[in-house]
Amino acid sequence: MMAFRNRAAQLLRLGAGALVFALFFTGCAKPPERPAEPAANETAAADQTAPATTEEAAADEVSTRKDSLVMAIASEPDEGFDPITGWGRYGNPLFQSTLLRVDKDMHFVNDLAVSYEACDDALTWTFVLRDDALFSDGTPVTAADVAFSFLAARDAGTELDLGFLQDAEPKDDHTVVFHLSKAQSTFLNNAATLGIVPKASYGPGYAENPIGSGPFVLAQWDKGQQAILERNESYYGNKPAFEKLTLLFLAQDAALAAAQTGSVDVVAIAESMAETPVPGMTLVPVHTVDNRGISFPMDPPGGTTPDGLPFGNAVSSDAAIRQAMQVGISRQAIIDDALYGHGRPAYSVCDGMPWWNEASVVQDGDAAQAQAILDAAGWKDADGDGIREKDGVKAEMPLIYPAGDSTRQSVAMSAAQQAKTFGLSLVVEGMGWDDIGKRMYSEPVLFGWGDRSPLEMFNLYYSAGKHVGYNDVNGYENKSVDAHMEAALAATTAEAANAEWKAAQEGVIADIPWIWLVNVDHLYLVRDGLDIGDQPLHPHGHGWPILTNIDEWSWKD
Repeated sequence: MMAFRNRAAQLLRLGAGALVFALFFTGCAKPPERPAEPAANETAAADQTAPATTEEAAADEVSTRKDSLVMAIASEPDEGFDPITGWGRYGNPLFQSTLLRVDKDMHFVNDLAVSYEACDDALTWTFVLRDDALFSDGTPVTAADVAFSFLAARDAGTELDLGFLQDAEPKDDHTVVFHLSKAQSTFLNNAATLGIVPKASYGPGYAENPIGSGPFVLAQWDKGQQAILERNESYYGNKPAFEKLTLLFLAQDAALAAAQTGSVDVVAIAESMAETPVPGMTLVPVHTVDNRGISFPMDPPGGTTPDGLPFGNAVSSDAAIRQAMQVGISRQAIIDDALYGHGRPAYSVCDGMPWWNEASVVQDGDAAQAQAILDAAGWKDADGDGIREKDGVKAEMPLIYPAGDSTRQSVAMSAAQQAKTFGLSLVVEGMGWDDIGKRMYSEPVLFGWGDRSPLEMFNLYYSAGKHVGYNDVNGYENKSVDAHMEAALAATTAEAANAEWKAAQEGVIADIPWIWLVNVDHLYLVRDGLDIGDQPLHPHGHGWPILTNIDEWSWKD
């Protein structure tokens, strides 16, 4: 979504709140691994023919399909399929392999790597690669390709956080050694996300014609219309049951219409469409860490960024305004009204994660408490128009959302309607990302985030990133928070890192730079008889996270 964000790879799932892995560096100790589970490949899928118009016709249609699927599951990636610039960071690069991956229980398992180890200072990592991996052009995958991919991603400086990577060197064809300039507790995130590209053929045009060693190859891309994927028959892993996937890039209404005719097998839909009956298809909701929250500028107005953009806001810079929003807004009411019940309340950017501080949960929906907070802070409705004032400043602000996103529009409108009950006016306004980029440092914005990594929190709150692209957009500064997050990154065990991440949240909880509202469910209509496996917790809705476990998909007997 955002061109300036640095991100880590997906790592952990929401669960019982227990850590599912740990890094212990004693000598050159091998972090714990688990074997990958076999894919469910017993059943073939389907070839598309004439559209069905009734449930019976749709069932007959499915029975004639052999080994292909047609889907309308996500938007088209504007920048193509290049891992060096960020493709695959929201789930799985699909066309490329990664050194490691994370299974459905969020344990690290080997992918291209057969083993890995880190020395006691966590500055040197050695990965040994499998010897049977081939790129889709038939050339072998070597340590030189892995080293090239990591260094190219570091130097690109776009979507991936690899600034700590000092060097990557191939020791032989199947051994690569990484040298870090400092310990980085999230390094394995990168190893489980960055797709490996061929050193010999990588160059301009790669994003449109990717060569990789993943389970599928991009056979055809008709921009604005569809992408056709073919199974990589030389793939070393468990091969998917389907020889071809056709991904249609359709607007939501058109995608639903295609589902109703029986011409697609899987469709991503908006919450407002969830109750629409579709013969032959079943609604499958998937839990996510795809959250929605409002960023409130923390500084008084009058400042400008190095790029000359204004920052600061006379209303949101008052802590009482943020405190009132925190307790006055009912998150469950937003879920019921805007999400049609498909979501969970959000109180932080990392609810339920092993590094989550449970103290972030608040008793919300209390308009009377919000009114008392504002009264005590001197915000009064002197003229009786329903909007409070203080020192000649009305408690009125825009609430910006990206135009065309119906879900964010509904969430913003629900929040604004509730804010009226305690005297705050949020004027909901949709606009394009270029305009949002010019106003997000000085006005509240309803953003969407959701990476399963603690670096999500780091990028949002670390003050050195203040007003740099989409990092720390509200200008939040807290030296204690910074120090705890720096300590978390430098930790050499996950337990120590998580303790620091939780400590950092103590300051965030007190300062309230964001009002986190909801974690949305991802909703899919799935053709009856199609088993899409045990979906892992989905990250933010870019990319194609539903295909992360495509090797488990099959038609039921």
